[in-house]
Amino acid sequence: MSRSPKTNPNNPNPNPLLLYHHQNQNQNQNQNQSTKRSRSLSLPDIFFKDQALKHVLLKMHLNHHSSLSTTPSPPSSPDTTTRLKYLSLDSLAPDPTSLLSDHLLSLIFSKLPISQYFSNSLVCRRWLYLHGRLVQSLKLFDWSFLDSGRVFHRLPNLSDVNIVHACIRVPRNSSILVTRKYFSVHLDSKLSENRFIDEGNLLPTRAIDKGLKLLAESYPNLRRLVAIGASEDGLSSVAKECQILQELELHSCGDLSLRGISGCMNLQIVKLIGCVDGFYSSVVSDIGLTILAQGCRRLVRLELCGCEGSYDGIKAIGQCCQMLEELTLCDHRMDGGWLAALSFCGNLKTLRLQSCKSSIDSSPGPDEYLGSCPTLEGLHLQRCQLRDKQAVGALFSVCRDVKEIVLQDCWGLGNEVFGLASICRRVKLLSLEGCSLLTVEGLESVILSWKELQRLRVVSCNKIMDSEVTPALSTLFSVLKELKWSPDSRSLLSSSLAGTGLRKKGGRFFKSYKG
Repeated sequence: MSRSPKTNPNNPNPNPLLLYHHQNQNQNQNQNQSTKRSRSLSLPDIFFKDQALKHVLLKMHLNHHSSLSTTPSPPSSPDTTTRLKYLSLDSLAPDPTSLLSDHLLSLIFSKLPISQYFSNSLVCRRWLYLHGRLVQSLKLFDWSFLDSGRVFHRLPNLSDVNIVHACIRVPRNSSILVTRKYFSVHLDSKLSENRFIDEGNLLPTRAIDKGLKLLAESYPNLRRLVAIGASEDGLSSVAKECQILQELELHSCGDLSLRGISGCMNLQIVKLIGCVDGFYSSVVSDIGLTILAQGCRRLVRLELCGCEGSYDGIKAIGQCCQMLEELTLCDHRMDGGWLAALSFCGNLKTLRLQSCKSSIDSSPGPDEYLGSCPTLEGLHLQRCQLRDKQAVGALFSVCRDVKEIVLQDCWGLGNEVFGLASICRRVKLLSLEGCSLLTVEGLESVILSWKELQRLRVVSCNKIMDSEVTPALSTLFSVLKELKWSPDSRSLLSSSLAGTGLRKKGGRFFKSYKG
């Protein structure tokens, strides 16, 4: 068998035929490779094809790093300029954002939705640095993040801080989650008899005061603060350093702790949560309300949740806080006679009563001593017990000049109790929702006497039937500017399912599957 001779590359006299064949084979391979590589140039290929253009871009990159602002982002290495001097032109990766200053890049980031801040901050160290300066609101869950001082370097421009969850020492990986109107908290399986959170689950008051002092010194432009278990010392630090603080929410606060916020002269919104069943029980009485009223005279909105008090406390607020426009009482524990003090709130526009389990006012007193709120525009009652006719009548008497009445999920509101609202002659809007005892007769007897009524909403009031609507009521409906009428949800469901065969026992359906 003959063998084809092999060509030795070191042979000075190679076979010319084999050499020619080998050269042709190399040329074909080069042509195939060039054909495979032939494609449309991408933008980076066009951008860096010219050596002169690459040199210009490198100069711009160096000038950018040498002319950073007074607060430049932290470099990835101690000497970026030196590293870039020896950087090869061919190895320069295209990074358009590196040509932008921190100010321009921060302006671009500020136009993005807040939900994208976290994902964008993971791109690089520079983006992490810039995004930290855009964040203004923080809900703290880890107290060590504040106590170690890392939060001040990571987020230096905060104006809204909530430290409630970080002050409650409970396991974060617990599958038991209790949600209250004010917050949600994870609980351990080992609970006390009558409480979800014991005093031992809260951080010591000294630690909370120390954290508030650090916050006040690092964020003098703080505008909103939510805290729990703070004492007079901690709140005094906030009042001293944060001169433009406008909104304050305090959980588990007492009368004496309120002396600390008496120096917050610019406070406009205050929410005090004294007692929450099963969580904590602090006492805010007339003493605390008087301290608050004398120190924070620019209040516009005040919300008292689980707070005690009486005529004297509400009177002090009305006399001192003459700019107060909105007052909310949630699950209040007020003594009898507090309704008469509302007449001292000369600029009050909205009164909200929520979750009043017992009577609104156990002893309102004679009508001639109640007075009224001539500037009141809105009365909102949510989840309140309205069986006490004397208390409800006193409430409507004080609010006789009201223009909007909203009643939602209030039990005990029958025809006789609702008839007490006829004293309010200037009502323009009435909203009823979840009032299951009220009928068409009781509704008609009141709203026909309101000559200025323009808007009516009746939802889920199951005893108000369409078939009982009178011609006089229909005439009133025709002249209203806004009417939402869906009182009987069961009748609406029956009429919408009529003829569909649904809502039946299903006997015929299952007969077809029997043997």
